[in-house]
Amino acid sequence: MSKENYVELLLREFKRLKSLAEGAISQCSDEQFFAAPAPTDNSVAVIVKHVAGNLVSRWTDLLTSDGEKPGRNRDAEFEILPEDSRVHLLDGWEKGWGVLFASMNSLTEADMSRSVRIRGESLTLLQAVNRQLTHYSYHVGQIVYVAKHFCGESWKTLSIPRGGSAQFNRRPKEYVPKA
Repeated sequence: MSKENYVELLLREFKRLKSLAEGAISQCSDEQFFAAPAPTDNSVAVIVKHVAGNLVSRWTDLLTSDGEKPGRNRDAEFEILPEDSRVHLLDGWEKGWGVLFASMNSLTEADMSRSVRIRGESLTLLQAVNRQLTHYSYHVGQIVYVAKHFCGESWKTLSIPRGGSAQFNRRPKEYVPKA
């Protein structure tokens, strides 16, 4: 097995998170995508819009400009406007992840000790990237939870289903969850 460097590990984990979120999003009808569990909660659509805005802001010119871009309107990311169709929001999601992946693909291990700024705070790139990994993990968990909530009985698990652990543990590489 080849030795994996941290940049490769990060790239793999970001891809895994994106895929997990998209597995949940794909199970939502348009109504479920825009529905919030309670008045003060975020819908999947709002979370997608916020993550997309964060991705573009943080990963554009990662090494040369503050991660909080002057043109970003974070508060607007938590409002669904008339032009915010599912297609429009998912286009923004793809754009944001594209910016992250392009930026990650340009990094080396040596870059991890470089200094970057987020909202004026100086961080090593390692600190900043770890912050983003946990931030996106938090929001992907929200997306999965809200999607599962609204899908109810039609939900198809994105991991090992209840009652499937023993079968998985016997043959993890061959495991196929029951549909």
